[in-house]
Amino acid sequence: MRTVVFDLDGTLADTSGDLIAAANACFVARGHAPLLDAQDDALIAFQGGRAMLRVGYARVGLEGAALEALVEADYKPLLGYYGAEIDRYTRLYPGAVDAVKTLRNQGFATSICTNKPEGLARDLVARLGVAELFDALIGADTLPVRKPAPEPYIAAVEQAGGTVARSLLLGDTVTDRETARVVGVPSVLVSFGPEGRGIERLAPEALLDRYEDLPALALRLLGAAD
Repeated sequence: MRTVVFDLDGTLADTSGDLIAAANACFVARGHAPLLDAQDDALIAFQGGRAMLRVGYARVGLEGAALEALVEADYKPLLGYYGAEIDRYTRLYPGAVDAVKTLRNQGFATSICTNKPEGLARDLVARLGVAELFDALIGADTLPVRKPAPEPYIAAVEQAGGTVARSLLLGDTVTDRETARVVGVPSVLVSFGPEGRGIERLAPEALLDRYEDLPALALRLLGAAD
C-alpha cells in the first residue's frame, strides 16, 4: 500500500510557540529572563528541546561542559513544562486535515514519524483532534533509535500497513531529508516553515508550498494504487 509518512513539529503543526514557552520557563526558573523569541527563534524550536536550551544558555555566556551539563539537567523539566501546556499556541497548518483526509480517501495509508517523545506526540495529536487520521505513530523513544536512523521510518510505514518501497516522507528539516535518503524513499519538504523556500538547499525530491497540493504530489511520486 502507498504510504505518506508525516513529521509532526513544523510539518503537520506549528508547535514552535509552545516549545519556546517551555524553554523560556526553564530559563526563568534559573533566574534568567526569557531567552528565546517565539517568532525569531521558531527554527531553533524545530531542532528540539536540547537545541533550544543550548542556544538560550549560550546567550547568557555559558559554554563548554557547564553549558552541556545545564542542558541535560533542564531537558526533563522542559518536557514537563511542555507537556503541561502542549497545545496553548500550537495550530495545525492550513489545509493539513483536508489533505490527509483526501489521501486516505484515495487509498493511501498515513502515519507519523517524529522525534518528539511518543507520549507527548500522542497527546498532541489527540488534543488537535487528528489522531484517527493516522494509522501509526512512531516517536523518538518508541524504538532504541530515532530519525535519521531508518528503523523508525520503516516502522511507521509497516505499522500503517504500507510498503516502504511505495512510501514518502513529508518533513521540514535536514533530519527528515537524511532519513528519506538512508531509507531510499522520496522526501518532500514543506516551504511554509520558518526557513521558507530556503529549505530547497537540501535538494528534496519535491517542495510543498501548500497542503492543497499534497494529494496530487503523492500521486506523482508514488503512482496509482495497485
